Amino acid sequence: MQIEKIILGIDPGTSIMGFGLISIIKKEMKLISMHELILKKYPNHETKLKVIFDKTLALIDEFHPDEVALEAPFFGKNVQSMLKLGRAQGVAMAASLHRDIPITEYSPKKIKMAITGNGNASKEQVAGMLLNLFQLKEFATKNLDASDGLAVAVCHHFNSGTVSTEKSYTGWESFVKQNPDKIK
Repeated sequence: MQIEKIILGIDPGTSIMGFGLISIIKKEMKLISMHELILKKYPNHETKLKVIFDKTLALIDEFHPDEVALEAPFFGKNVQSMLKLGRAQGVAMAASLHRDIPITEYSPKKIKMAITGNGNASKEQVAGMLLNLFQLKEFATKNLDASDGLAVAVCHHFNSGTVSTEKSYTGWESFVKQNPDKIK
């Protein structure tokens, strides 16, 4: 059986970060693995960022994904939370770009829409649809962060080959070119 590609989906977080890996074989998805990185136990934000970078690199080195898809931070009222979440996402992006793996960001609404057909679906509805898609009775993880990471990977597969309004980067040069406001 020839694997066409492997996709790593990441749901960034500073308390729990979810990762889902799928392979595409003859256009059919197969679940490879799901992970959640529990970050609550680390003493400070800087340590959490290092752990996120190291774990993302470890998953990349173990599974050799062809593409990485991330959930983009959503706009909330708590600026500090947004900043921390953006940093977590940035560190995961940096790890992927460090290994020259193309990355694409998807909004939470786009991910929910791709999985359930409803951009306002709950985490439980998304997880339920993923269980159905992969013909599983339950997930091995107790939190929904790993299933959220899996949802990002599935969303990316469903959107492969279509024109996307989401941001996509093939390396540091394309990241810098598309984000001149982030470079000082």
